[in-house]
Amino acid sequence: MRKSLSKGRRLQYVKPKLNKDDLAFLQYTGGTTGVSKGAMLTHGNVVSNLLQANAAYSPMLNDGKEFVVTALPLYHIFALTVNCLLFMHKGANNLLITNPRDLPAFIAELKKHPYTAITGVNTLFNALVNSEEFRKLDFSNLKLSIGGGMAVQRAVAEKWQSITQTKLLEGYGLTEASPLVTCCPYNLAGYNGAIGFPVAMTDIQIRDDDGKVLAQGETGELFAKGPQIMLGYWQRPEETASVIDKLGYLATGDIGYMDDKGYFFVVDRKKDMILVSGFNVFPSEVEEVIAMHSAMVEVAAVGVPNDISGETVKVFVVVSDKSLSERDIIDHCRLYLTGYKVPKLVEFRDELPKTNVGKILRRELRDEVKSA
Repeated sequence: MRKSLSKGRRLQYVKPKLNKDDLAFLQYTGGTTGVSKGAMLTHGNVVSNLLQANAAYSPMLNDGKEFVVTALPLYHIFALTVNCLLFMHKGANNLLITNPRDLPAFIAELKKHPYTAITGVNTLFNALVNSEEFRKLDFSNLKLSIGGGMAVQRAVAEKWQSITQTKLLEGYGLTEASPLVTCCPYNLAGYNGAIGFPVAMTDIQIRDDDGKVLAQGETGELFAKGPQIMLGYWQRPEETASVIDKLGYLATGDIGYMDDKGYFFVVDRKKDMILVSGFNVFPSEVEEVIAMHSAMVEVAAVGVPNDISGETVKVFVVVSDKSLSERDIIDHCRLYLTGYKVPKLVEFRDELPKTNVGKILRRELRDEVKSA
């Protein structure tokens, strides 16, 4: 290090010439469904997504007057683009929370500042709305709450709005798209389960397994095209070719549909689909229902091999009421789910495995089941 610094002092700085196609980041994917890969994001990708985010949210943001709470690390693409670049562009103050899992310390920091915006993942918002101390805070300055990184659950969004009197707006994106692909409009009346509309200059198609573009209301894989889509994966040309087609559309790996108002909805990850007797079960639907239970803290649903049906649904839960039984959860599910979607197995945990940014790792739970 000393030798490098010493040598550098004697060299003349030559400013490099950059254009929109030059690499800005090797942004690694989260690895929640497979091996982490380096997404090649160009300066054009990143600047485009910054401008797309600005177009989506700027009507409610005032230059030089905002204060954003950043509970995700800035190396995460969501926090990098939205919390760092967008709010830097708006001249905002940024409160960096180094350890949001230390909830008492996090809430103590929130008490000190008149924050106007906050972003995070569903697990963070869920922990906050279940905290008595958080409910005592002053939310009079808060006007923008954005959930990303994983699906926002209805139960969490509705509690958030009830407590803070602000909407928890869901955005959708992925590392390969810098990340923003869609977002809910800032003037939405309340949570509607949608990931919103495509951001500016972005086209989304819903395709079946044969690549056919599906009609409104039909469910298939989401494909996205726009100036924010990566060049490809670093030193992985075959994997790049498998996700970006000749027209420049990125296969997101997410299953969803578009309704008659133009809103897009994601129902689940393609790799997480559970197949029960030939019927598709989306884990997120099961999790959404279980999350409605008043004693539920966290939940994850996975498929478990079954000799008769192929797979059955197993759920891993963290609850606040230790007297809750497996039968209580199954009976709750029977009120809202078709028979084949009702979990047959329930395992209680003190905590669920998560990534370093708080996304629940279904893959790790599936691997546990397979190795048992």
